[in-house]
Amino acid sequence: MSRWDTAERQALRQLARDLTAKEIAPHVAGWEREGQLPRSLHKTFANAGVLSVAFPEEVGGGGGDSIDAAIVAEEILLGGGSGGVVASLFTHGIAVPHIVQSGSRDLVDRYVRPTLAGDLIGALAVTEPGGGSDVAGLRTRAVRDGDAYVVTGAKTYITSGVRADFVTTAVRTGDDGYGGISLLVIDKGLPGFTVSPPLDKMGWRASDTAELSFDEVRVPAANLVGDEGAGFVLIMKQFQSERLAMATQAWATAQRCLDLVIPWLKDRETFGRPLSSRQVVRHKVAEMARQVWVAKTATRAAYEAWLDTGDAVTEVSMAKNTACAVCDHVVDEAVQLFGGLGYMRESEVERHYRDSRILRIGGGTDEIMNEVIAKRLGV
Repeated sequence: MSRWDTAERQALRQLARDLTAKEIAPHVAGWEREGQLPRSLHKTFANAGVLSVAFPEEVGGGGGDSIDAAIVAEEILLGGGSGGVVASLFTHGIAVPHIVQSGSRDLVDRYVRPTLAGDLIGALAVTEPGGGSDVAGLRTRAVRDGDAYVVTGAKTYITSGVRADFVTTAVRTGDDGYGGISLLVIDKGLPGFTVSPPLDKMGWRASDTAELSFDEVRVPAANLVGDEGAGFVLIMKQFQSERLAMATQAWATAQRCLDLVIPWLKDRETFGRPLSSRQVVRHKVAEMARQVWVAKTATRAAYEAWLDTGDAVTEVSMAKNTACAVCDHVVDEAVQLFGGLGYMRESEVERHYRDSRILRIGGGTDEIMNEVIAKRLGV
């Protein structure tokens, strides 16, 4: 039995499947139109013990690890959820790990526990209008003034930025370069902290995304995460988890499209015969299935390597690019096989087609991943 199929994880998978069928699948279309999830969904998943499953018990979590989080994400997507639902519902997966890692009991009690209980929503703010993947070049400045930091700058493309109660924010407290970066937890509602209306996106429409502006916002010094100047290291350590989460979304989305395509091809008739009777169609499906299996296998192998070694940067980068490329191919083929219906908003594959495109950008672009891989290979 693999570590993905223990009795406990089979039970977790069934729980996530049942929650998705009852609490997510019937409502996704409405959330897509509204552009955000209801806050109550966080509480529902928290009460079921699913929201916090991958966090240590000592901070209010369920005591699992990233494989448990991946299993939940898989089941949400396989059960008719969306990438936007996963990104938004589990935004705490990128907002609070840095706080947990810092070991601050005060910050854990004020932010992590309430978030894992479904009472608060957190966001992570790193990307800025002037740059995306260049984390070491960020410009949002935090200047120490007595018992506070005065923050000035802007962030963009922030997942859950509209609904978040707090934002774990990358700021520059020192000189240029990665050594001058720190993390601050900034509460929504502080004077000078403004949030844009939701950004209008191609996909992930059930997930609210915002621009944030800081105009001399005074943030208590007690909200510093870890040591001053340690922010870059904290961010980089969590990037592997985020990239694996993207890979999981990619292969599971591709699998969902494959699952939708097969019965459609059996039912849809052209020229008096089902589409599944055409050899060219069957071969398309065979290729889609082959690629999904490769993406799933690569992603799970990367998870295991990362958990076993604490490193696996090369494997994670390869898995992300592999799974995302597979997802793009499979969702495109799914739309093609559904024909005109695949182009309609009423078709689920249309939504997955739009959602898939962000996966090759978020958490590190294809190009950044290839550069990481090349450097690790010594090229």
